[in-house]
Amino acid sequence: MALYITDECINCDVCEPQCPNGAISMGPEIYVIDPAKCTECVGHFNEPQCQVFCPVECIIPDPEHPEDQAALMEKYRRLTAAAS
Repeated sequence: MALYITDECINCDVCEPQCPNGAISMGPEIYVIDPAKCTECVGHFNEPQCQVFCPVECIIPDPEHPEDQAALMEKYRRLTAAAS
């Protein structure tokens, strides 16, 4: 499942550069995650880097975008193929 940044975000700028897929950007008030690009770091790391580095733990699974590991890996393959 893609990840989601809650309104507890303090805009510390730590998560954005950690995302290997470029899924995180500044929204109108807080950072947001593009679910079409979020693979929870599957294919890159063993755990989501945005969650690892977030100092307020405001990044959670997005219930609106459920995906299993196979779907996340397929998304990773599509994203990396498009980048090549």
